[in-house]
Amino acid sequence: MVKGLSGAVARLGRQPRLVARVALVALLLADLIVAAVVLKPWAGTAEDLERQAVALRQQLREQQAAVERLRNLAEKISAARTAGDGFLRDNFLDRRTASSAILSEALNMAQKAGVKQKETTFQVEPVEGSETLSMMTVTANYEGTFADLMQFLHLLDGASRFLILDSLQAAPQQAGLLLNISMKLHCFVREAPGAGS
Repeated sequence: MVKGLSGAVARLGRQPRLVARVALVALLLADLIVAAVVLKPWAGTAEDLERQAVALRQQLREQQAAVERLRNLAEKISAARTAGDGFLRDNFLDRRTASSAILSEALNMAQKAGVKQKETTFQVEPVEGSETLSMMTVTANYEGTFADLMQFLHLLDGASRFLILDSLQAAPQQAGLLLNISMKLHCFVREAPGAGS
């Protein structure tokens, strides 16, 4: 192989025109490669490059605006979560203390209205689709006049807790102006994290 290569070089040495042509073609090829690297004709004209730069700047502005919108949305979600947690904390009782708090609040309102509180029962059932809330049903019996009942209902309506009046029955007693009052109230209570119903 070395002999064949040296023989070809020796033959080229005897033909100066051929050597000059090969050298000229090699120089032309080298010039084309250098020109391609320096001028970069595949990159386009200066106007093309400027249009690409403008498009890239526009994309950058759009991406920055999208990031800003997402940042604002994340802040709003965080604020809503904080407000929701505060709403639950302020308006719904903890299940462990709900019975005594509602009993105390109802007794206080009954006394203000002049209604006599009798027996009260509580029942708690889970709220479908929620792991943190349950529905407490309060069945309570009272005794009082019609005017006392109206005052009591007015106080219930303005209670600090969400008390939902489900049903109300009032029947007159045989003697006097007193009514036997039976009502069913609902309220939502918060479950302790991880507690079963």
